[in-house]
Amino acid sequence: MGSSMLVKVTCLAVICLVFGIPLANAALSCGQIQLAVAPCIGYLRNPGPSVPAPCCNGLRSLNNQAKSTPDRQSACRCLKSIILSLPGIDLSALAGVPAKCGINLPYKISPSINCNTYFSNHK
Repeated sequence: MGSSMLVKVTCLAVICLVFGIPLANAALSCGQIQLAVAPCIGYLRNPGPSVPAPCCNGLRSLNNQAKSTPDRQSACRCLKSIILSLPGIDLSALAGVPAKCGINLPYKISPSINCNTYFSNHK
């Protein structure tokens, strides 16, 4: 069943890319973000001692590409919608992924993050 969800997320991401469904004023489309985080889903459902390299690589790429406040807000909203739509996500594993991947974020990743408030002052 887990692989079925991964297939659905990947298919949705591909559809977004093919039809060019972008986030408003964002450098990254939600489809691109979904493809980047797809390798993280298995780990987030069944965390192990280390995060898979493809997951970390995708997250680093997203972090490097989303530089402006609107880009970060849009990426945050997309990631939040992904998190909320996937059952069985280990929220403590989710919060720990950036540190385990060597990504320094000044906030905790969670489904309750307010993307508009936090990222309004973050550059």
